Amino acid sequence: MWNNKNVWILLGGELIAGLGLWMGIIGNLEFMQDKIPSDFIKSLILAAGLVVGIAVGPLAGKITDHSNKKTVMLMAGLLRTVSVLFMLLAIHTGSVWWMIVFLMLIQIAAAFYFPALQATLPLIVNEKDLLQLNGVHMNVSTLARILGTAIAGALLVVMPLSILYIASLLAYLGLFILTFFLTIDEEKESKTAKDTSFVKNGFKDVFPVIKNVPLVFITLIMILIPLLFIGGFNLVVINISELQDNSAIKGWIYTAEGIAFMIGAFFVKQINQKHAPDKILFIFAFLIGLSQLLLYMANLPAVTIFAFILFGFSVGCFFPIAATIFQTKVPKDYHGRFFSFRNMLERLVFQIVLLITGFLLDAIGLQWMTVLFGIFSLSMTGAFYIWYRQIRHLHQLKKEAS
Repeated sequence: MWNNKNVWILLGGELIAGLGLWMGIIGNLEFMQDKIPSDFIKSLILAAGLVVGIAVGPLAGKITDHSNKKTVMLMAGLLRTVSVLFMLLAIHTGSVWWMIVFLMLIQIAAAFYFPALQATLPLIVNEKDLLQLNGVHMNVSTLARILGTAIAGALLVVMPLSILYIASLLAYLGLFILTFFLTIDEEKESKTAKDTSFVKNGFKDVFPVIKNVPLVFITLIMILIPLLFIGGFNLVVINISELQDNSAIKGWIYTAEGIAFMIGAFFVKQINQKHAPDKILFIFAFLIGLSQLLLYMANLPAVTIFAFILFGFSVGCFFPIAATIFQTKVPKDYHGRFFSFRNMLERLVFQIVLLITGFLLDAIGLQWMTVLFGIFSLSMTGAFYIWYRQIRHLHQLKKEAS
């Protein structure tokens, strides 16, 4: 795998683009803090971009399945690069409306780019290397998040906001240029994926595939377990800081969770050599629920850090396994639409969880909210584990009967 130039191009591109993304996110917050006093209006502006990204999801899935993956990634990369120009215009004019245009365009680009990227990974490496590639890819994303936010914070101290977006634009341009050097063997795809009639129904074609592969359906639903915590992650961290009356704990939490995530994503291949993917999925879903329950004792710094280490490591193992299951169990003909649907689902859940988290923090407080989340996660894991064992048992009986 490491002798494959496509792997290095995608990982290098992810690092560069991730730096640009997180510098842009910090820039967005800085611009809104200066121009918009209302937190509610800020949330509406951020939601506007996400809604547009969700709306174009079905079209993105169909185009990804029908078109050359490299071409889709190039067009999305170009749109992402151009979108930054509107943010520079927003800074120059002081107009929030140009920022809204920027957010919409960058979310449209993401709606096309990420399904195409996920559909590309199985085309550039052998199936046995997919889990390792998914883990490394997620580690690179995490590293880009850490470095991007750190660089953005340092730049804002000594330079104007526009420099941050110029750096972001250069990063996106670098990804666009790197993408040209990809060599994707799309002959690995079924020729039916290139047939217009084959993709005319969009997501309607994907749902039977999900239904007919129980592990895919279960994994898709179980992604809700980590998202239940990730969606309101920043709100939880802020509340823990207030509960302990300790501002420094925020940095320790982010650092501990990020490092644990990277370690989990690095070791998941070794774990997969000893256990089946479905077993790993259930084990780490259980540990995610346990980490949520532990935060009932969020007033204790040591327990808090341990809970986030457990959560980070578990999520670092969970997501690469989930991605590998999707890439290997879902037929390649459906990858574009499936990953677009997954992308839409996660964005929608993320927004709902954010609202629920805010409501529960006000209504019952942090500690009881995490207990509620933990019970929900453990119950869902247990229910799906029992259901999946029953399905496997029935399948085995049918196999023996035949």
